[in-house]
Amino acid sequence: MMIWAGVIGIALAFGISALGTTLSQRVAHRCGMLDEPGRHKAHARPVPLLGGSAIFAAILGPTLLVLALARVWAATAVPDWLPQQIAIHIPGLASKAPLALGILAGAFVLHVVGLIDDRKNLGPWLKLLSQLVVCTVVVLFCGVRILTAAGPWISITVSVLWLIAVTNAFNFLDNMDGLSAGVAAICAAALLGASAGIGQVFVSGWVCLILGALLGFLPYNFPPASTYMGDAGSLVVGFFLAVVSSLTTYVQPDQPYYMYGIFVPFVLMAIPLYDMISVISLRISRRRSPLVGDRWHFSHRLVRRGMPVRTAVLTIYLCTGATAMAASLLAHVDGVGAVLVFVQTVAILLILAQLEFGDTKS
Repeated sequence: MMIWAGVIGIALAFGISALGTTLSQRVAHRCGMLDEPGRHKAHARPVPLLGGSAIFAAILGPTLLVLALARVWAATAVPDWLPQQIAIHIPGLASKAPLALGILAGAFVLHVVGLIDDRKNLGPWLKLLSQLVVCTVVVLFCGVRILTAAGPWISITVSVLWLIAVTNAFNFLDNMDGLSAGVAAICAAALLGASAGIGQVFVSGWVCLILGALLGFLPYNFPPASTYMGDAGSLVVGFFLAVVSSLTTYVQPDQPYYMYGIFVPFVLMAIPLYDMISVISLRISRRRSPLVGDRWHFSHRLVRRGMPVRTAVLTIYLCTGATAMAASLLAHVDGVGAVLVFVQTVAILLILAQLEFGDTKS
């Protein structure tokens, strides 16, 4: 029954996202929310930018509905028609409402900041400041933490940095048709397996909505894209993935190899983080601002090395899938197995680096 509930959640978010993306294209044309060609942009015609609103709506709407029903049923009585396997989780879902609302509020702020930036170009530092504020508030007041065993201040600092890093990584990765959405969907699928496997109903339900929203949007965004998610989408997608990766418990503390589970999200997000770190390093080495967009992302360099756009995107999908599978094994292997997972992850990144090596020209 819980599997079917997850399937329904994915399907619901998929439908809202797909329908919302279609509607967003019309709205974008009417209100001028278009990504115009020029500068470092590769497309030859204006492309609608409101796809991120459809993704956010597909996550926001079902989440608010489930939380509202859970609160009402927890305060009154759970309906008899609700299967017992789901009914037993209603009080727990109701208790998660403050946490969820706080996270949704943070995502909403980033969504609005992204919409404004898509329209007027706020500049990178103002966007970064908004991320710092949102991520700090979510960590301090919603309890979204990693490395809690290291002590409160280390945990708070690392958690804020993690949320900002992953949020920006997917924002940076939104540089080619279908790239950020597809990589995010693969990461969401891996997080769904991890959270569902350990019985985290709240987290796995939320990841189902994230996955469905991304899959509903991806057909419109896969190259050649007919719509973009814009910063309003990439910031929200990165933020949600950063949050759920922090909330996921990858292995119980009393199980063997518990400590290796700490590194699961780092292995899972290896590809987006690699892109962000590599492009920032290139910009700094050329004495450019690390936060100003250009065509030095590794996806662009793969294309300049001769790959068609679709091939470059699919190559990065496959690499992300490989690191995602490695991450799913990390919490269940001994020391030798963990070393092999790390070596495989580094090898995948080196393959990408080798493919793009020698082409850092603008």
